[in-house]
Amino acid sequence: MSLSSLGRSCWRFSRLRCTFTPKGMSLFSWLCVNWNTPSPVHRSVCVKRVHGSTSVFTDRCYEGLYPGHIHTTALQKTLLAVGSGVAALHDPYRHDMVAVLGETTGHLALMNLRDKMRNDPEGFTILAERPRIRLSTLDLKEMASLPDGSLGREYLRFLEDNHVTPDSRADVKFVDDEELAYVMQRYREVHDLLHTLLGMPTNMLGEVAVKWFEAAQTGLPMCALGAVLGPLRLNASRLQSLFTSLGPWALQNGRRARCVLSIFYERRWAQSIEDLRQELNIQTPPVTLTATKRRNI
Repeated sequence: MSLSSLGRSCWRFSRLRCTFTPKGMSLFSWLCVNWNTPSPVHRSVCVKRVHGSTSVFTDRCYEGLYPGHIHTTALQKTLLAVGSGVAALHDPYRHDMVAVLGETTGHLALMNLRDKMRNDPEGFTILAERPRIRLSTLDLKEMASLPDGSLGREYLRFLEDNHVTPDSRADVKFVDDEELAYVMQRYREVHDLLHTLLGMPTNMLGEVAVKWFEAAQTGLPMCALGAVLGPLRLNASRLQSLFTSLGPWALQNGRRARCVLSIFYERRWAQSIEDLRQELNIQTPPVTLTATKRRNI
């Protein structure tokens, strides 16, 4: 092996290893991803996008499909899916493992979601402008001044009550299509807005209810897995609440609701949640849950 080839292999290995936290996948899993990985064909891409409420165009050039993209083969994706799935089952609070599982198993579901967005005028605009929901794109002062019951005010209250931030959502790395990668990123950043719309906190029962809704709405295998295995961590009283009221409500509304990724939430902060629920065909939750001090998934 030449020095240049060795250098490229070491660079790819270090890049993949930095993808995971110290609690992440084993060295064997990293090697499975990196071993004999063909170098992806890099190409220079220039992007012009609108960033959220700032409405500022940014020109950037980079190499690869998108910033942070890591090329993997079908076999490597399978190994990553298995490893991340086991890790996520062991600790459902592992955001990084849940993220990897979603990226390596969701290709068909992401294509379906992308097509739904393309066929929706508002969703088409989102795909064209690529807004991001980050602290840097949110006007927190303006959102705090909105009336109670408005989307912006209630979303800000959700973040405060549950001690979460939109910046905690990991960037996509393993989706081998630039547009589908954005669809996955949008799903992640809309997740907390779904909690707000559905009136669900970030405790385990609230998370499972949202996963049932998302499984019916998106078809993502990661959501289906969370919907099936999440109840195993609930006590008897919460299981009864899930199976008798919250679960059926979440599944029914997830199936019939308009695609939640096709809503330009950044332009709707002043809209009331009740009006938005009616527009999306989402019913008011049958049970009111309150936020706890548990960690967010």
